[in-house]
Amino acid sequence: MNTTSAIEVFNLTKVYGCGNTEVVAMKDVNLRVAKGEVIALLGPSGAGKSTLLTAMGLINPPTAGRIVIGGVPVLDGPQPLVNLRAFRRHHLGFVFQKANLIPFLNAVQNVQVALEINDVPTRHARHRARELLDYLGVADRAENLPDALSGGQQQRVAVARALANEPALILADEPTAALDSHRGRQVMELFRKVAHERGAGVIVVTHDQRALNAFDRTFEMEDGQLST
Repeated sequence: MNTTSAIEVFNLTKVYGCGNTEVVAMKDVNLRVAKGEVIALLGPSGAGKSTLLTAMGLINPPTAGRIVIGGVPVLDGPQPLVNLRAFRRHHLGFVFQKANLIPFLNAVQNVQVALEINDVPTRHARHRARELLDYLGVADRAENLPDALSGGQQQRVAVARALANEPALILADEPTAALDSHRGRQVMELFRKVAHERGAGVIVVTHDQRALNAFDRTFEMEDGQLST
């Protein structure tokens, strides 16, 4: 495992509303994930997992606290220290409960588009997309549209898309919720493979207790606070 941090967060707090309507969704969360490490975030609904994930993904900034990704300070409380949209595009990868593939693009095009929006020439983007599909075991489905892929295959394409720009950090929100136990296990093992072989830090929010041995560490969230 690489000792360089994929992400470090310091005293992250998120408060919605004020006065009588104030809700503390996340309080004083500290976390460090190394490059090459895959961790699980567990906890009941409403515990603050998604709040933490969207804060780390630079989608829903915290009320207070600092975020450093790949050694780069990116947020100090709600104040951006970089262009968040550009930073997300180049340094973060996302995988969701649903693969969210573009339905009229085939598998290779769904990966390719993530590169082309970062100005990678089409020829190079297509070559890298095919390499990633091969790496993730779905090269034979490269020309298939999403509706011709199984749920597990769609998630593999989604992981390939998340890897396209060689991110420092991949964030996954309930990626196995729509899959049966066998395919869910395969996807969890895939994240382990990606973290250990590609050097990305991977954080997975999950309720799925069936494949926790795929993770290097697990954390519990409850009432907006994080514990090991």
